[in-house]
Amino acid sequence: MPLTISNNSAVASASYYLDKNQKALQHSIKKLASGKRIISPNDDPGTLSVVMKLNAAVNRMAGAKNNVQNGISFVEIQDGMLETVGRIVGRMAELKGMATQDPLKSSQDVESYNNEFRDLQKQLRDINKSTFNGVSLFADYAGTKESVTTDKTKFKGDDTRDNVIEIFTSSEGSSGTKVSLYRSALLSALTIANTATSIGQAQLSSNGVGTNGAGTTTFGLFAGDDGSTITLNETGLSMGIFEQAVANIAYLRAQTGGGMSRLNFAAESLSSMETNMRAAIGRVEDVDIAQESANLAKYSILTQASAAMVAQANSTNDVALMLLR
Repeated sequence: MPLTISNNSAVASASYYLDKNQKALQHSIKKLASGKRIISPNDDPGTLSVVMKLNAAVNRMAGAKNNVQNGISFVEIQDGMLETVGRIVGRMAELKGMATQDPLKSSQDVESYNNEFRDLQKQLRDINKSTFNGVSLFADYAGTKESVTTDKTKFKGDDTRDNVIEIFTSSEGSSGTKVSLYRSALLSALTIANTATSIGQAQLSSNGVGTNGAGTTTFGLFAGDDGSTITLNETGLSMGIFEQAVANIAYLRAQTGGGMSRLNFAAESLSSMETNMRAAIGRVEDVDIAQESANLAKYSILTQASAAMVAQANSTNDVALMLLR
């Protein structure tokens, strides 16, 4: 074999393997440092596409979980307000009994009860105006988000008339599953006929009293839009009115409880889906630490060996110099 110095094939070959082993070593270090099996798109384009889609779905799912948690907060606050309304109506019934069923009460005593009775009606009106982050908790009028009519909402209204809030519960947004929450028709539940049945869409006069087509007297146990109220000695205002109002509030709380139950199940489902999806991402994206650690050791040794061989191949030039002396 001729001795040459212009083209040393041994050096070229050793340099090639040194470069190759260095790249493999650096790639292995990057995998272990990041914990990811895919460092660049050319590693596995198909798997990279799957991972990106799954990560995007997980991010959207996190947004859906926030929506559900906000929905749970909404119905919890709504239920708390309805519980307060129930206690207020109970106190109003108590005032009715103390003011009209005790013959020893003077007119001044009755008026004292009336003062509190009027204040409680105003309190019910104020509660109906309550909001959660700017969103009304209770439905004052019928209609959808886009258009609102001037008719009072039905107590047991349907989807086409009650104001509905839709909570999206999947990563697909509006095209996926959703839970519908109702703004409770509080004022309608407190509008009672003297036959002790809820009439839902009663048209009340300014003093909170009205009649339906059959002449039945109805009462709104809340202050009017102009602040007008009714008194304890109003004709036809019986204990049955308050009992029915309490029953109606209980119905609204049950309706709220149904929405809360659905949201809790949706939250559990989203948590389970997110956990499983993250596990799927890990299976296709995470690096095998044991295998990659072995590769790191292998390429580290090969790199050092290649560097030593480059040095050894370069030593053949010394032989050529000896011949030229």
